[in-house]
Amino acid sequence: MGRRSARAGPRGFAPLPAESVSVAEALGRVLAGDAVSRVTQPPHDVSAMDGYAVRAEDVTSAPVTLEIVARVPAGASYEDEVKSGQTARIFTGAPLPRGSDTIVIQEDTEADGDRVTVKSTPAKGHYVRPAGLDFRSGDVGLKAGRRLTARDIGFAASMNLPWLNVRRRPRVAILATGDEVVMPGDPKGPNQIISSNGLSLAAFVRACGGEPINLGIAPDQQDKLAAMAEGAKGADLLITSGGASVGDHDLVRTGLVDSGLEVDFWKIAMRPGKPLIFGKIAGTPMLGLPGNPVSSLVCAVLFVRTALDELLGIQEDALALESAVLGADLPPNDHRQDYLRSKLSLDDQGRRVATAFGRQDSSMLATLARADCLIVRKPNDPALTKGTAVDILPLSGKFSGV
Repeated sequence: MGRRSARAGPRGFAPLPAESVSVAEALGRVLAGDAVSRVTQPPHDVSAMDGYAVRAEDVTSAPVTLEIVARVPAGASYEDEVKSGQTARIFTGAPLPRGSDTIVIQEDTEADGDRVTVKSTPAKGHYVRPAGLDFRSGDVGLKAGRRLTARDIGFAASMNLPWLNVRRRPRVAILATGDEVVMPGDPKGPNQIISSNGLSLAAFVRACGGEPINLGIAPDQQDKLAAMAEGAKGADLLITSGGASVGDHDLVRTGLVDSGLEVDFWKIAMRPGKPLIFGKIAGTPMLGLPGNPVSSLVCAVLFVRTALDELLGIQEDALALESAVLGADLPPNDHRQDYLRSKLSLDDQGRRVATAFGRQDSSMLATLARADCLIVRKPNDPALTKGTAVDILPLSGKFSGV
């Protein structure tokens, strides 16, 4: 099965400006331009082993005894030429002296004072790392749009790049809503629940390379909602959670009109996450996510991640779908695209097996915490039997954030 993408709208975010950061502080940042090497590595032909630098023509038969004329550790060099009948004691990483072209490892020799007997006949160039074997000055080592890993940091440092141009982190304002929610640890009324969306969305944004700005929890009052949304000024994206549906207390879509909200779309045929809003408020892009915690995070995976990737200019597709086989039967799907929280395992054939949790209520955050992936089902998908191949969206791995 080919890899497809779960990417969804909104699209059209422009990459943010670049800034320069120390390579030591660049982990997880996204390159704004190609990283071009300033050096050649290795800069000279160097020895790959401890041993003796010889002329290949001198060791075409063995044993042969050569005169040791120099000792060359890493970081040093021998400026004279190794002539016929001569050799230089050399160590890993040291440059080959002029005239030599081959390394005989020390295990294949027997030294006696200033002379050494070579007991093997290595091919020309044996155990020599030629100049530029790894990379050369001017090579593009890392492409723009790449999120930097620990390996990339080491590579950039080796290219002698103390500073890197990366995209500015997207500033994302997060505003939870609802009289029924309170922050963890705060006094809780008899009819209130603990708010998780603001904290989980902030963590998700941070994991995706953004800078979250937590605006707190807005009560179900239009004026206070609008006042708290003012905190999003200067942000690259505003995310709200809750208040996106059609109830009397769902005020996000209607309550922010006076603040300049222009709705691009509202509601999407997916589950969980139907009451999704996308628009702009006073020029700032806004995503209004559902209040149910699972719906909120699934929408974050699909929509917030897409928006942040575009703001960061990321080229790789973090939402590429993978394949698995079903671990249990599934009933027919309705008219909405479905994202089922599921566990992954391996069967006796080494195939990945995705088994959906029996209950998929969008308020059940515990099942999302235990899930390894989302099974992605198309609208009007027929009933599927155990063993059927399905698309999955993994919830673990590099920068998944969930």
